[in-house]
Amino acid sequence: MSRLSGYLNRTSKLLRDNASRILRMEGADEPSRAPKHLFTFNTPEHIAEFATGCDADVGGMSTVNFGLNETTTNPAKDSKTSSPHGVFVNRPTGKFWGEMRLAVRSELEGQIRGGYAGFRSKPRPTLFGELTEDVSNHEYLALRVRALGHPRTRNSYFVNLQTDGPITTDLWQHRLFFRRDDGGWEDIFIPFKDFVLTNAGELVSHQVQMYRERIRTIGVSLLGGNSGVEGQYELGIDSISAVNVEDVSDTSALEKVPTEGTQWQRPPIL
Repeated sequence: MSRLSGYLNRTSKLLRDNASRILRMEGADEPSRAPKHLFTFNTPEHIAEFATGCDADVGGMSTVNFGLNETTTNPAKDSKTSSPHGVFVNRPTGKFWGEMRLAVRSELEGQIRGGYAGFRSKPRPTLFGELTEDVSNHEYLALRVRALGHPRTRNSYFVNLQTDGPITTDLWQHRLFFRRDDGGWEDIFIPFKDFVLTNAGELVSHQVQMYRERIRTIGVSLLGGNSGVEGQYELGIDSISAVNVEDVSDTSALEKVPTEGTQWQRPPIL
């Protein structure tokens, strides 16, 4: 798909959505709590909607890749039953992988910190402004993912949300906690209210409420530099959605972990 056709398609979607709201007279009825699919990772076009980056962009030594993994089309028959938290995936999925390294180029030692890689959705401009997502009627961000790579890298993933605010370096962040340790697929639900506001990798001292009516970008990062973790990493990702409690079939997935946002540091697996 060319850039122009993508631009026109997004503009058309924005017009259709706004016209649909008018025809349904949204605002007069109860807001919809139906699950909202934000991103899927099942085709090359889906993967192209995301950008990647790592510390190598500024002098680090980490590597980053993001592509379509078609081997998940034919999963092993016991891929779900091996865990009570498992879900079944039998289609192509996104694959985020590389090597996390803490070292930087010798001439930059002491000036920058290594140990970062990530991907995020690209901004989506239209003729009438940027296309954003309204998740104000939903309680949870849901990610269908699996953690592979070296076990010590699996505790250092974070989910990042950027809203349509005046400070473009602000990110709402939450740790990505996996319940499976066998590399299988699972659904992870993060309450929107538990995200914390960060800027340039640091917690903002004065926390405010997230502007959930206009989410600009969504991404995942691996922050090995925060926990001193190096090694091969790999994250599989199938979809990102916004849901409510009635949409969750495995309610044990909503149990609170002993942390809020980015503040809990679990010891790395060596």
